[in-house]
Amino acid sequence: MKTFCGLALLAFSLGGCAGYHIGPVKPYSLRAVQSIAIPTFKNNTLIPDISVLITDTVISQFQQDGTYRIASKGDADAILKGEIERVTRAPARSVRGNVLATAEFSLSLRLRYTLIDRATGKVLVNPTQVFGTTTFFVGQDVTTDERQALPLAAQELAVQLVSQVSEGW
Repeated sequence: MKTFCGLALLAFSLGGCAGYHIGPVKPYSLRAVQSIAIPTFKNNTLIPDISVLITDTVISQFQQDGTYRIASKGDADAILKGEIERVTRAPARSVRGNVLATAEFSLSLRLRYTLIDRATGKVLVNPTQVFGTTTFFVGQDVTTDERQALPLAAQELAVQLVSQVSEGW
């Protein structure tokens, strides 16, 4: 009787995991997509070389996530197209005793992307915006400080983009 109860308890406890599986869980609309090509994003800002930085960061994040393989345009199932729409810098904190001087800035990036099926040209993911933000303290040169903060904002943007494409939200 103890053996029967033990086996029944084991079967009951393992039966709860029947719908789960290990590995990436793609959105249903992207079930056929195994690889993605990511050409350099279009830069609609006045900041030079930012498109290469953001594109490389997104590619690295896709490789780290592992849900999709990165491929060339001719070999990929889908193409991720993106446009960098805006880079903004706003004061976040002023200097003590001087409200006109800024001690810390908030930097934000905005990118609009879409995922397109390479073979049919069908839009798989409608145009969607993602944001990346960070803060940085002001030193001697605000422009240099901003350039050093851009990779942090690009990383946050890439994490959000990859999460939306890989998980569907």
